[in-house]
Amino acid sequence: MPRPDEQNVVYGVNAVLEALRAGKRQVESVTILQSARPDRLRAVLDLAREKGVPVQRVPRLDLDRSLGEARHQGVVARIAAAHYADAEELLDQLAARVGTPDPPLALGLDGIEDPRNMGSIVRTAECAGVHGVFIAERRAVGLTGVVAKVAAGALEYVPVARVTNLVRLIEQLKERNIWVIGAAADAKQLHTEWDWTLPAAVFLGSEGHGLHRLVREHCDTLVRIPVVGKLDSLNVSVAAGVLLYEARRQRNSLSRG
Repeated sequence: MPRPDEQNVVYGVNAVLEALRAGKRQVESVTILQSARPDRLRAVLDLAREKGVPVQRVPRLDLDRSLGEARHQGVVARIAAAHYADAEELLDQLAARVGTPDPPLALGLDGIEDPRNMGSIVRTAECAGVHGVFIAERRAVGLTGVVAKVAAGALEYVPVARVTNLVRLIEQLKERNIWVIGAAADAKQLHTEWDWTLPAAVFLGSEGHGLHRLVREHCDTLVRIPVVGKLDSLNVSVAAGVLLYEARRQRNSLSRG
């Protein structure tokens, strides 16, 4: 839930309407009061639908608790801290790298909810030379202020696109001759056994549940990072670093060879 001290939050009917109309900064989500009269917020709802902005309804207690004394008028919008890339354009850019000395390396994030993990992943992606990141539009953190802060400038260099359907995204990647590799703790194949010199998109699941079943089933292959301690998996941002730097290691070795 947005908080009033976030720089990327606007509230009130007119303020949210203007944010949607202006389009200077991308509106990431709109939250409205469950009990609000539909006619009062019709313009907001219609414009959000037209712009493809997700809308969620919450009880008054939740909205009041998150915004304190602010006069929210039953509506609040979260503004992205950075611009999202166009998903179709990013897919075409990745496809253009197939067959080149620097084949595409992309990330797909399935339901990452912790903004610090998201920011850390984006920062690692930039350092590892990732060409693009795709995130789910719903039930996942977007490009919030916290994400931007933890990413420490990486959002200026790594394009991040939102998609409504990760399974469809996987099919689009495959159509462009990009291999889709999912990370799963129970996979039979070690992450070092995959040929990361191929065009690749790595898919990582949420902190608690991993990849959703359909996403997992549509991957070309699954890989695991060996764990020898008592815990059964790594933090998702750490896992991203391990996988991406194995890809970078193999690609660097090939270029030197």
